Amino acid sequence: MKKSYGFPKMEKEINEKRGFLPSFFKELNGYDIEICLQTGYGEKMGFSDSDYLHENKQIQFTTKKNIYTKNVVIVLRAPIEAELRLMIRGSVLISMLHYATRERRNSLLQELGIVVFSMDSMVNDSHQRVVINNYETSFNGAQIAIQQSEKLLADINLERPLNIAIIGMGEIGLTVARAFKDLSNVRYKKQGNSYNGLKVTLLTRSITGNKNTLESELRHTDILVDASSRSDTSKHIVSNKMLSELPSHSVILDITADPYDYKKNPPQVKAIEGILTGTLDQMIFDVTDKAYENLDESICKLEKRLLVSCNAWPGVNPVKSQEIYGLQLLPIIKVLIDKGHENLSLNSKNYYERILYRSSFEHFENISS
Repeated sequence: MKKSYGFPKMEKEINEKRGFLPSFFKELNGYDIEICLQTGYGEKMGFSDSDYLHENKQIQFTTKKNIYTKNVVIVLRAPIEAELRLMIRGSVLISMLHYATRERRNSLLQELGIVVFSMDSMVNDSHQRVVINNYETSFNGAQIAIQQSEKLLADINLERPLNIAIIGMGEIGLTVARAFKDLSNVRYKKQGNSYNGLKVTLLTRSITGNKNTLESELRHTDILVDASSRSDTSKHIVSNKMLSELPSHSVILDITADPYDYKKNPPQVKAIEGILTGTLDQMIFDVTDKAYENLDESICKLEKRLLVSCNAWPGVNPVKSQEIYGLQLLPIIKVLIDKGHENLSLNSKNYYERILYRSSFEHFENISS
């Protein structure tokens, strides 16, 4: 009996437009599987159902409810609980599941008996992520942050470079620095010597861990970026009180967009205390935004600066984003089609099988115990 593969639309926000491109499904021609897409799958990106059928005549279109009953469900952003509960016990979910910071969702998936593989845990033999869109994430956030900074500085002559301070020196932090560099180069080409330039400072833990030194850095920071990765998500890196050291024109850029989780014990909080988590529907929050009223009472939010945040940064440029993700995922999906999920091995001679196995919740539990 053919295995069925379902691809639902992502509908968490009005401005979420992403889905895998017709070219992705062209590469699945000839495989003995049933391919089901939710009706209107690519319409927000400008693709019709016929565009998909032109590339792969095996495709069937159906309802969201039916999509979630397939043997394998593949969707970039993790489904909500109601969608997960539509899935059949023993079926497979491939999505961005972020095991390390989604404890309650992990428990629900195990309770429902869903076999899961997390795209963000797909890493190669050197433990580098292979399904990732760091530059689009970083560039989109950096571009909006600079645009907002320029608006705030419209009547202020700094007479110095714009100072960017980045918390986090991992791959994301370094990519954000490169994105700011690229944006700055474009401005220099346009403005020449009339452009004061942009200076990027990467804040090491020896700085973020020293209150006096960190406060000193914040005093001349125009854009503060959270690109951190924390082993303990119950602790802030920058307290809300410290934000008072930032100039009033400063912008905070939240690249990581880790969510709050008050039900977790201890609760999961943001690296910068008192900021919000944005979405594709709202990425910019001024200091008077009513959304701050929805934060838990335990979160201090007295000090605010204009905030730029999004929990789906690559979605700002959906077609480019999905082109990249599609190319990265295809060889991994083909392994799943050819071999199934029951007998994957970390010791396989197949490079992509090893990647797929590492993304399983089983492997996550093994390395976490």
